[in-house]
Amino acid sequence: MEKITSIKIREMKASGEKIVMLATYDYLTAKMVDEAGADAILVGDSLANVVLGHRDTLSVGMEEMLHHTRAVANGVKRALVVGDMPFMSYQASTEDAIRNAGRFLKEGHAEAVKVEGGRKMIRKIEAIIDSGVPVMGHLGLTPQWVHQFGGYRVRGKTWSAARAILDDAKRLEQAGVFSIVLEAMPWQLAKLITEKLEIPTIGIGAGPYCDGQVLVLHDLIGLTGSSVPRFVKRYAEVDKEVMKALESFKRDVKSGKFPSLAQSYEMPPEEMRKLIRGFRQKK
Repeated sequence: MEKITSIKIREMKASGEKIVMLATYDYLTAKMVDEAGADAILVGDSLANVVLGHRDTLSVGMEEMLHHTRAVANGVKRALVVGDMPFMSYQASTEDAIRNAGRFLKEGHAEAVKVEGGRKMIRKIEAIIDSGVPVMGHLGLTPQWVHQFGGYRVRGKTWSAARAILDDAKRLEQAGVFSIVLEAMPWQLAKLITEKLEIPTIGIGAGPYCDGQVLVLHDLIGLTGSSVPRFVKRYAEVDKEVMKALESFKRDVKSGKFPSLAQSYEMPPEEMRKLIRGFRQKK
């Protein structure tokens, strides 16, 4: 079984092999995703929404991200584990960026980090890479900039906006990132960027022409309710099965059907007789 590294992810583009990446946040689901053959697992800051119930990704911090990254790493043998650097873990200073990126590898046992942003983040990204940490870039809809964008909107729909994203992609490649996530942009732009870069692109809401695709596991298997983005394809309806199981459990407990003796432990007859004799003697 070949361990996937950041170098292998780069090589997959050259060989024409599509990259499969999923975002998940705990040991058990990471273990399943890894065993299913995913090439990379992103411990996304989207855990703020999916796991912690926040309205956006801005509320999650380093300690929470490290906690979940360690859990994921514990379940993974083959896939590349990528830790998502949370809001304000790298924006304030280069020193913060290097320190926190290093913590993902040292404490979270990740093998790379993901950093949002283009030209404004280049120096920090270069510094992180120079410190020995592989970096995955992220362009288009970058959720940590949601308030600047005025909401979760498709990016790069005009010529000038598309040109800026393309320029940022080239700058990230020159800075040394090993791949770039392209989120929520027209497929034509994502296709152009993919063709212009030697490093792979991984799309989410960016059409079919990227070098790979990423989805949040919970969206893919139907654990996030009925409201999902347009770009999500559901491959299962796990939420419905879970609700059926919970309702059945409730009915069985209320009616006394659960637990039955089949789900109960039994004392050996001789020990039971001793127990009864002991109670009688006390009386």
